[in-house]
Amino acid sequence: MEQPSESRGEHDLSRDLIVLQDLWARRDVKKVREHVRDLLPALEDPRTALLDLLEVSSTWRGKGNSLASIITTEFHQWLNDHPAPLQSGTRLKKLQARMFNLVSEGQLLDQLCSIYQIQEADRAFLLGHVTHLQRMGKYKEAAILSIRLNLQPDLDMEEMCTPLLLLERFNLVELYVAEYPELQSRLVQMLDSWSDSTFNPRKVSRQYKGLPSVKPDKLNLKTLSKLAFRLLEKHKLDPALCTNLINQRHLGTLKYLMYKRFVEKSMTYENWTDHVQNTVRENRWLQGQAIDLIVRYCGVETASRWALKSGIPVEVLPADVADALNDLCIQEKLPDTDKSRDDLQSRKERYYQLPIPRDAVYFVQSSADLTLCRDLVLQDGQVVGVDMEWRPLFGGLGRPNVSLVQVAVKEAVFLLDLLPENLTDTEEMKDKKGQLAGFIRDLFLSPTVTKLGYDMLGDLQSLDSTDNAFQGLEKERRQVVDLFAIHKQLLRTHRRSREPSGPVDVFDGSSGDSISKQAEKGLSLLVKDVLGKPLDKTEQISNWDKRPLREDQILYAAADAYCLLGVYEALSLHPEQFGLNANFKESFKGPSVSQKSPENPHYRESASVKKQILERPPEETYSPSSERPLSPREFSVICDNMLQGLGRYLRCLGVDVLMLDNDDDHRRAAEIARQDGRVILTCGFPYQTLRSQVGEGRCFRVNCSEKAQEQAIKVLKHFNIRVTLKDVFSRCQVCNCNKYLHISQERMKELMKLHGYLKDANEAKGPADSDRFCLPRGSPDNRNAEWIKELGLSADSLALPSGASLQLESLPAGLLDKVELFFCCSRCGKVFWEGSHFGRVVSQFREVLQDTGEYFYRSSGEELSRGFSTRPMKPFL
Repeated sequence: MEQPSESRGEHDLSRDLIVLQDLWARRDVKKVREHVRDLLPALEDPRTALLDLLEVSSTWRGKGNSLASIITTEFHQWLNDHPAPLQSGTRLKKLQARMFNLVSEGQLLDQLCSIYQIQEADRAFLLGHVTHLQRMGKYKEAAILSIRLNLQPDLDMEEMCTPLLLLERFNLVELYVAEYPELQSRLVQMLDSWSDSTFNPRKVSRQYKGLPSVKPDKLNLKTLSKLAFRLLEKHKLDPALCTNLINQRHLGTLKYLMYKRFVEKSMTYENWTDHVQNTVRENRWLQGQAIDLIVRYCGVETASRWALKSGIPVEVLPADVADALNDLCIQEKLPDTDKSRDDLQSRKERYYQLPIPRDAVYFVQSSADLTLCRDLVLQDGQVVGVDMEWRPLFGGLGRPNVSLVQVAVKEAVFLLDLLPENLTDTEEMKDKKGQLAGFIRDLFLSPTVTKLGYDMLGDLQSLDSTDNAFQGLEKERRQVVDLFAIHKQLLRTHRRSREPSGPVDVFDGSSGDSISKQAEKGLSLLVKDVLGKPLDKTEQISNWDKRPLREDQILYAAADAYCLLGVYEALSLHPEQFGLNANFKESFKGPSVSQKSPENPHYRESASVKKQILERPPEETYSPSSERPLSPREFSVICDNMLQGLGRYLRCLGVDVLMLDNDDDHRRAAEIARQDGRVILTCGFPYQTLRSQVGEGRCFRVNCSEKAQEQAIKVLKHFNIRVTLKDVFSRCQVCNCNKYLHISQERMKELMKLHGYLKDANEAKGPADSDRFCLPRGSPDNRNAEWIKELGLSADSLALPSGASLQLESLPAGLLDKVELFFCCSRCGKVFWEGSHFGRVVSQFREVLQDTGEYFYRSSGEELSRGFSTRPMKPFL
């Protein structure tokens, strides 16, 4: 290699850059480093030379181990080993300005900031560069630079974060305020103000240069709420900062409660009343919303009676409800609104009943009760059923605190009260609290007592957050058998009464019961499959913090724990009847959750992140009816409202995809999936609920941290879907239809001319010109009318058989002379044509695409004559 000369000018640096680029092209990283090291000693001003190299290099923007990164690293190391004075004053600022023009983000930024001593630069000078980036529309770069240089306190938080939010850079927004409590509070307040119905994100986006049009389905109330509440929980902020969002969340709770009570009819009147009153409290706005919802579901009279019983002020009530309230006799005893509840005998016949006497259920309140509990439970070889209850949060912050722990043995059930109000700080109660916590720890740590639970990990995590005395139990627990894992294996055997084609889990209006019969799921389904009758879950969503507990709550809590003993015993006596091995108990029993056992269903590599552990169930397998791969036409899915990007990609590849709307409840997915035989694609907490309501292998959990493209590839691989080139764009990405109307260039010109979208046969109008040049729509002659009708169109209105009109206004100016064939969706009327996007999609999904030699856009004369086809095309996006 040529040795450097004593003096090198600009020409020499250019030659060195050529040498470096040649070495880099050959991926000879070692020689690149050697050449830079040989170059450095001969440079009079290494800092200026580095900028010269980066400015003329075309590779400095590369990420990872790029040529620019290697050059900068070598310069940085050499300058650290050979300290040289840095220029000052105007010359230094010029170097720093050149550096900012080169890079304002990425891994090079830290090294360059050190080389040019940016941390010691004048703060006003740095703020000026951030402001310049902001004005140039480089909002992400401006935010990253301000974070690296800790400039946030001197910048306008709203001006910096607004474009990032509109660009959906939520992680960067959270990072921007991470170290500044005042900015965190102001950001939450800003998000709260955006939740107002008068907020218009499109209008706000127009104030910032270069922002694309904001999609309302992206920056909606749900998105803002999730971000605000994540900030509240993460930084322990005051919820009063976002009263609007909290009210909207409470309104969602009210709607859910109304659905549970009046549509699904799965909630008792006592529970419903308690939760509604606890939700609205003294909030006048929520009181009014509750009344409006009751009127909608039940009518004015019911709303007025409920307002009277709840003490809602008359001024909050609508006029018709207030009039009905005035007609009520205040002394009149309000009727029992829960008269329609099943009689006791009917419920005993339908649901699993506690097989031990009521006096064998103990509500532990004294040391004597706890001593009896300890003596019976902590016996060597004892088998114990354990369950826990807490008051539902209905979307509240944090994890719930456990109110009640149920411990069941053959002879009795013990209900352990964990409410802090019942364990005050007096010395006597402190001692009782310590005894109770000590007993629970001894139970879970005992290697000689078998503990039965259902999805025990979630219970233990809630117990962990309830009191410091229970911390670590989820990792230290011993001899625990989780029936949830056994239930999964039972479901795989298909030896159960509930079939995938069974009735949909929705309210049947023909039922006369006030608590309608619901499709079973979870522990209730396991008890039904093993013991013959499901659990009565009407008290599940109760206020478990309220004392004293009602009798129905006590019986429900006792049965929830005791049924675990019956299930375990039945499975142990005849495991082969349920498709289990004789030694199944050992397969699901482990001394500790932290042990890396493949049989442990709750083991996760990243056990430190509790929420991720809870949300990530073990991977399931899907076995289609045959081992052959499926085509996209044979595969149909429904995506929940968090996976709309995934849904669009799958549609692009020919998969039949339905997507929930933003306001749809996740349970709607189970209804559609079971009616149409679709697979549910979902993420997060809804997975377990939806998975239990459809057939085995018909619900797939998607990793929401991945990009939509990566999600689509994993779904296709998991279900063995064979995608070919002819499948790409074989479905309309707007409405999911797979039938298209083929219209040639000449016919399209005729249609546009007849309907006023074309000035003459050679000049098309774009949408922006339609008002200015629109001609009166002519009546097509008989010749034109004939071929238009052959296409399936209305000659006068261009209406399709579906009722939609052909969307000719979407065709941009000048397109007709460039495209020979147009594809029009037969359902929504969207017009598509072949273009370059096909190549990009093929490149993105190359690893799952099969090349059969069939080109996607070639259409035969026979297909054109038929009019409709399922051939793919490039959409106008």
